[in-house]
Amino acid sequence: MGEILALVEARLLTALGEPDARAAVIFLGTDRIEVLRFIDGDVVRYATLGMSAHPMTDPTATLVDPVKGPRAELLLSVRAGLADTDKVLRPLAVLAASPQVEGVIVAPGASLETGEPLWPGAPFSSVLVAEPGGLVEDLDLDPGPDAGANAPGPGTGPVRFLPLLPMTANEAAWKRVRGAQALQERWLSHGTDLRDPLRGSVPLDV
Repeated sequence: MGEILALVEARLLTALGEPDARAAVIFLGTDRIEVLRFIDGDVVRYATLGMSAHPMTDPTATLVDPVKGPRAELLLSVRAGLADTDKVLRPLAVLAASPQVEGVIVAPGASLETGEPLWPGAPFSSVLVAEPGGLVEDLDLDPGPDAGANAPGPGTGPVRFLPLLPMTANEAAWKRVRGAQALQERWLSHGTDLRDPLRGSVPLDV
């Protein structure tokens, strides 16, 4: 597990630079989840570290492979200085721990509920999981022939770095009916700034 998280952290630092802050959260019955903060101009990015230590498994599966299965970390990007977005650390850690706690598989197109605003005054209490690869490339953990003794075993990985797009309550309800692609197309057609921590809901008229 430690080897995997070291590789994941190295990939994050290669893509995003050195974090300027980090915090750790431990939930009962789960491993430690860290959230790293990166500053990129007027954008602050938050990345989880720890979710990928174990593969996500189907809760209905009768046999669980402790090595093989999808692995992921979560990414959130917001404009800096407009809201107290650092309070998102705990909600992000809760979402990152959900595969261990609830046995869910987090994948693109899914909605994740936090049960509380992402930060004080935020109009968002849920997020849409977007497609990975744009900000941080997938990390292939399958070892090559020259891998050392401490390398992850065959079938391990890859780790996908999944962007999270905050949704208002109206957007989340609309997405449940119309689907993730329709909501993303609506955001695109209206030029929605998905990094704006104070934005309102996109117009959802038919």
